[in-house]
Amino acid sequence: MIVLCANRLYTPQEEILEPLVFIEDRRITAVCSRTQREIPANATVVDLTRDFPNAILAPGYVDIHVHGGHGVDVMRAEPSDFERLNRFHASHGVTSYFATTVAAPIDETCRALERIANAIEAAESLRENNGGARAIPLGIHLEGPFLSHHRRGVHPPEYLVEPTVGIFDRLWQAARGHVRMMTIAPELAGALEVISEAARRKVCVSIGHSDASLEAARAGVHAGARHATHTFNAMRPFDHREPGILGEVLTANEISADIIADGIHVAREVVQVFLQAKGLANSVLITDATAAAGMPDGNYQLGPIQVTVKDGMCTKDGKLAGSVLTMDRAVRNITQFSVWNLRDAVRAATLNATQAAGLAQHGQLTAGAEANIVVLSPEGEVQKTIIRGGL
Repeated sequence: MIVLCANRLYTPQEEILEPLVFIEDRRITAVCSRTQREIPANATVVDLTRDFPNAILAPGYVDIHVHGGHGVDVMRAEPSDFERLNRFHASHGVTSYFATTVAAPIDETCRALERIANAIEAAESLRENNGGARAIPLGIHLEGPFLSHHRRGVHPPEYLVEPTVGIFDRLWQAARGHVRMMTIAPELAGALEVISEAARRKVCVSIGHSDASLEAARAGVHAGARHATHTFNAMRPFDHREPGILGEVLTANEISADIIADGIHVAREVVQVFLQAKGLANSVLITDATAAAGMPDGNYQLGPIQVTVKDGMCTKDGKLAGSVLTMDRAVRNITQFSVWNLRDAVRAATLNATQAAGLAQHGQLTAGAEANIVVLSPEGEVQKTIIRGGL
């Protein structure tokens, strides 16, 4: 048994002062304050306040939209590349993530899905993160090919296709069932049938890259969509008489939504609007990080697309193309862009993400959860990342 001690802890629903976290066989068995329970004599005690006097324990961050990082693009990555990618994101507090595709030829996408599935299954077979913290790829997020031509962003138009259950099933089979999330434009012909089938397979269907009217977006939610992808970006702009997809995303309490809080994709004032509209329970932070995250200015791959990074902006022909954002920065940005405190921001990067994606036993520090923990300073700086209880 391992017992962690710290200054405080975010579950993240509540805050516990002078916490104890009991860990056995990769899982948390109990969380309490020091006044509530004695530490067994045979336990290994790790007092994090010795190295980090104001240490805050929080759930490890969960990023449901990651294209890459540290020079690695998930659609091209080989096993050794995933090793580097996983270490990079763990250094920024991420303990699990969804490897996210972009629109590409279907055959090429299927080969990428097979490689990503290999990485997911390899990570699951490792009982401990020996040799340093490595984020765990928990699933695949299909961003494409079922996107709107009008709101495609930098996704190549020649690789977009109308949704059919047949194409979805081909992608599903290539991924060996590891598709956990899918972005789709609900207004496309055939979209509602695909949304319904994906939801039946327990995929979190997210509406995005869409020019949908309010009615079409609402139909997508009724068909089974329960989330929205990078709100405001690659969506029909809001109009006070024809609110479109954003009218549904911002007002429907039954769906959650995510946002790229880098101060580039969305103005900080709009981040405030988003947080007020979606609230503490339905706001999710993502990075949309590309291979360029953590790298110097230059040219990088995003699936079949070459993107350019300069001064913190990732672009293709002048259009934003993913980001270089890290999740720890996103969390700190929320505390600076809004009235939310660190615990609120942590919730948007942990529990809310896992609830949106249907991930049990992740995103919270409670008995039964996997012991994925980030140690933070009061300012939100990552001081240590613990994955599956590995120290």
